Amino acid sequence: MNLKFKIAGIVAVAAAGWALVPGATAQVTADALLDKLVAKGILKADEAEQLKIESTGNSGSGTQFKLASIVKSVEIYGDLRFRYEYRAAKLGPEAGGVYYDAANRWRYALRLGARGDLTDDFYYGIRFETSANPRSTWNSFGNAGGGQGTLYGPFSKANNYSFFIGQAYLGWHPYSWVDLSIGRVPQPLYTTPMVWDSDFAPEGAVEKFKYTYGPVDYFATFAQYVYQDTTPSSYSAVEGGGTATAVLGPTPVNDAYLLAWQVGGTYHVDTNLSVKVAPVLYTYVGHGNQSSGFYGPFVGEGEGGFNFQPGASTSGVPGGFGVTTSLNQTGINNLFILEIPMQVDFKIGSLDARAFGDWAVNFEGDDRARAAYYGGRAIGGFFPGGLQLNQDQAMQFGLAVGNNVDLLYSAKPKKGTWEARAYFQHVEQYALDPNLLDSDFFEGRGNMQGLYAGFAYSLTDATIATVRYGLAERINRQLGTGGYNADLPLPNPIDRYQIVQVDLTWKF
Repeated sequence: MNLKFKIAGIVAVAAAGWALVPGATAQVTADALLDKLVAKGILKADEAEQLKIESTGNSGSGTQFKLASIVKSVEIYGDLRFRYEYRAAKLGPEAGGVYYDAANRWRYALRLGARGDLTDDFYYGIRFETSANPRSTWNSFGNAGGGQGTLYGPFSKANNYSFFIGQAYLGWHPYSWVDLSIGRVPQPLYTTPMVWDSDFAPEGAVEKFKYTYGPVDYFATFAQYVYQDTTPSSYSAVEGGGTATAVLGPTPVNDAYLLAWQVGGTYHVDTNLSVKVAPVLYTYVGHGNQSSGFYGPFVGEGEGGFNFQPGASTSGVPGGFGVTTSLNQTGINNLFILEIPMQVDFKIGSLDARAFGDWAVNFEGDDRARAAYYGGRAIGGFFPGGLQLNQDQAMQFGLAVGNNVDLLYSAKPKKGTWEARAYFQHVEQYALDPNLLDSDFFEGRGNMQGLYAGFAYSLTDATIATVRYGLAERINRQLGTGGYNADLPLPNPIDRYQIVQVDLTWKF
């Protein structure tokens, strides 16, 4: 019998025997044995690799499961979440007096993914999740996403009751200090929900670098995201040379891109104290000068008559996310933003603690205000207080305490661990991109400020119970609360807002 087949038999018997030992893994033992045989010169490396590949199959008549030889590892992960949520917005007096828009619902969300390493320092990731909303993975019990007035049910599976691609990316780290990735990527920037909703997985390319010198861990992240693809654009060309002109729709526009540059570091003062700061600069290119949606000038004023002259048309208001609307809530014109997130990690007795903050300024905030003012007046709107300048800053500061800080966001549960967190947030009307703001706190709107508090507790090594509360109000009462969120699409301006969320999460 061929030596290779003899060895394969020995490996198979050893692996099978080891599988009878509680807690052991046959495949791991077989691989280790093959590596030993290679080290002793009994097998060649390529023969061992082939045997490893063949040993992944099931020689019986049952189901076979094999991984391609280029896949080094696979990690299946995800979470299943259940939520009770109450959110309510009180409209300003401009919208016709005291009026509330509220959502009181039971919800669920499921995320299921696979990630791991490929050959030659490449890696991959794929994640599927419920809900097509880029700022939310949640579905509501009894509502399949049909919207107000749509009568699905009972227990319908229409529309949102399906899986969508939440992440899909490939990465390459040829050296320990370089990481390049492309696709629908996990958020690579160090940032906060003040600027980015944590549910976003932006689409594009990312380059990350890191270097440690002494007590400081330096890092840099550069990102190029495709913000909106306007394909197709239709043209007619003049025969024999000439200028191409558009024949369909408005003047053709280029694709819009969001570019980000971040450089920062973590200074480890000692084992119990560290400081992290990482400024990031955002700019938007290619969005042109159109009249609506992302490409149009942001106006940010309310719908249904707010700040409209009597008799003016309000058709098309409020519109959808990025859809044509008279009072544009989604425009990305005049945004050149500097954000500076920061945190200090320290100890309070035996507990971990983190003081954190974020500050941002839009260097083109006044130009964005002028574009909003004149854009609103051009369609018959008016601003009671006139042009409002110096509304170009945002800030957040807070404190987290517990024995598992970040449990409210991304930390792994461990039975008996907990975190308590609170912060104050202030976002002026022309400071940030309204399409990226967190859709929960505070309803994804600008010109809002308020308090957030949350508490999370690990019931087991896989389950977390969480309570969150937010309370906010309008900052400048001469302006609306710009932005669009499908959870409460009607209110603008919001005078007062509150949200309660109670979650049960299983992580795997």
